[in-house]
Amino acid sequence: MRRKLLLVGGMATLLVGGGAQADTLREALVQTYETNPTLTGQRAQLRTLDEGVAIARARGRPQLSATAGINQDLTRTGGGNGRNLNAGVDISYPLFSGGRVRNAIRAADERVLAGRSDLRATEGDVFTEAVSAYMDVIRDRSIVTLNQNQVKVLETDLQASKDRFEVGDLTRTDVAQSEARLSLARSNLALAEGRLTASEENYRRVIGVMPGDLQPPPPLPTLPSSPDQAVEIALANNPDLASITAQVRAAALDVSVARADRLPTVSAIGSGRTTDFLGTADKQFGPGAADRTTSTGAGVQATIPLYQGGLVGARVRQAQAFQSQLLEQGVAVERGVVAQTRAAFSSYEAAQDSIASNEVAVSANSLALEGTRAEQSVGTRNVLDVLNAEQELLNSQVALVTARRDAYVAGFALLNAMGQAEATDLNLDGGTLYDPVANYERVSRKASDWSGDPTPKPVATRTVMGPPANTPVTPRQE
Repeated sequence: MRRKLLLVGGMATLLVGGGAQADTLREALVQTYETNPTLTGQRAQLRTLDEGVAIARARGRPQLSATAGINQDLTRTGGGNGRNLNAGVDISYPLFSGGRVRNAIRAADERVLAGRSDLRATEGDVFTEAVSAYMDVIRDRSIVTLNQNQVKVLETDLQASKDRFEVGDLTRTDVAQSEARLSLARSNLALAEGRLTASEENYRRVIGVMPGDLQPPPPLPTLPSSPDQAVEIALANNPDLASITAQVRAAALDVSVARADRLPTVSAIGSGRTTDFLGTADKQFGPGAADRTTSTGAGVQATIPLYQGGLVGARVRQAQAFQSQLLEQGVAVERGVVAQTRAAFSSYEAAQDSIASNEVAVSANSLALEGTRAEQSVGTRNVLDVLNAEQELLNSQVALVTARRDAYVAGFALLNAMGQAEATDLNLDGGTLYDPVANYERVSRKASDWSGDPTPKPVATRTVMGPPANTPVTPRQE
């Protein structure tokens, strides 16, 4: 049910590189692909659609049944009490069903195609969520480090202020300002540590393990130069659009299936019966009666519906209404794809501009802090000026770290909107890729009533120890 990974398209360059001694984005995505419960659940959902094809095919195959029974007369008028053992076999084969079976199979195949597109969409969404979780941890760890450094700087500033206050060089107000700013920095550090913990737990929820020493992500591939170009790519490749298109085709075939209920059905039938009177034939039918009888028959049977109380018309209209609903949903999905693509493009461009601006701000604030400290040493600046300069530098550094995270996540979200953030687009060389076609080919033409799969077990990994809360119950045979 799996196939070897292929390196496909421009996204193949996205995840190249990264050391084995620490977590990389590629390793995180491989872990996500193998163990994320949303992905593994969607694969199981697709397998249910594969079975829908086998169910549709079953309606066009022969039907065979057998009956057997034993009877004992308790009272009888005009003859002795008797008993008998009887058995029979009936077989029927549909010759004509008005296209019901053929169109049901085609509709089931279309739903399989829709399910495969849904799996593609789920992969892209989960990978986007994983990238966001990965970048959130990197961002929040950087912010915690910046705040830790800020606390150390302010502790040094406070001690210097106290020393200068002791010699009468500063006032009590200067010391109080340093103390207040240090307390605020410690508060900000505690908040940053809390956000980091939340990000690490979200990372574990999506990817399945706690983050290690995360490496910076590799550069994104070249993105479209304009929103119109991005929309054009999205309309051609977005899996949500492919899914709703296949669902519309399936709904049109469902209308044909409903209309087939107006047409005759023709079946070839055969039967065989045998009855053994278990030595009581003479008592029941008189001397010389055969103790065993057999009969066989074959023929063609046609069922011609004349009037069904309006049932067929209602089913046809119902199927047409559902088709209309899906057509409207298709327009809504298209609108959503266009809006999502343009929004992601705009967010990426804005974050890129923000990175450029904040890089300038960090450089300028570094120079400003250096100058303010020099001026404070000669008495032209006060302690508050230095504290403000240090805070402005911290703010610009945090803004730069945040903008870099936002740009990367928005860029990956743009790739997802364009249908280019799925497993086959990424260089995930940690194993094999799930092949949805393999299960379809395995089950879609099965004709055995006794085939089945092993009892399902979770594929996704848990993040806590102990027995699972949803342990399956083994059914009893009544």
